[in-house]
Amino acid sequence: MDKQDIFKTLKDTLVEQFELDPAKITPEARLSEDLDLDSIDAVDLVLKLQEITGRKVSPEQFREVRTVGDVQTVIEQIMAVNK
Repeated sequence: MDKQDIFKTLKDTLVEQFELDPAKITPEARLSEDLDLDSIDAVDLVLKLQEITGRKVSPEQFREVRTVGDVQTVIEQIMAVNK
């Protein structure tokens, strides 16, 4: 998966899981402020990412995540480490 594939999968997941407007999902979109995702949603997102990637996502990896772009970076790191 390249960066575009990862972003598309992430965007599709956010739309499907949280019924978000696709137009609002940009790399700069803040998860809580712009997309109204709370901590429970973040846990659901981590679980879904583990399902999609087939890899474990640790809480530490997600601690500094604030934007959609941050989530994408975490996915890229997970995919790169576990190749």
